Amino acid sequence: MLNGEPRIDSCCVGGPMDEKYAFVMMIQNKWWQEFHRRNLQGKKMQSYVQKGLAPPKDTSLILFYVVKPVGEIAGYAEFVERKTGNSEELWKEYGRESVLNSREQFKQFIEDRPKASFVRFKNLHEAATPIPLKNVLMLLGVKRMSRKGFYVNKKTAETLLAFME
Repeated sequence: MLNGEPRIDSCCVGGPMDEKYAFVMMIQNKWWQEFHRRNLQGKKMQSYVQKGLAPPKDTSLILFYVVKPVGEIAGYAEFVERKTGNSEELWKEYGRESVLNSREQFKQFIEDRPKASFVRFKNLHEAATPIPLKNVLMLLGVKRMSRKGFYVNKKTAETLLAFME
């Protein structure tokens, strides 16, 4: 049930772009704080670095779920693209957009893996009212969230965005 009505659509399935409208990305608080700091400094384009070939592949929005002990959706941004491939080449081209301060920190973070993903996003927004985990779980109708992140459809994303304002 959502808003007193039976829930017919599924929030987290593949399919048409409407079903992959937003991606809920799990992020550590230290990275979230750094993205927020960089946003306040006027850096509009940013990249979240992940090991290997990580999601999302295609979506419209990224919803940032800051993992425990924070445990809340703390903000969102417009998805630009996911760049995958040779980690050294990606670092040279997009490293300045990441929160990692040096090539050495990047190599340590990805554990010297040959492939990496840079999830590029812009227009980061901090939630006026972050959404606690228990509310997210209730809205999604699940008992726990995927550690890798997951897609939500447009209706669910718009509901989450409304709760954040």
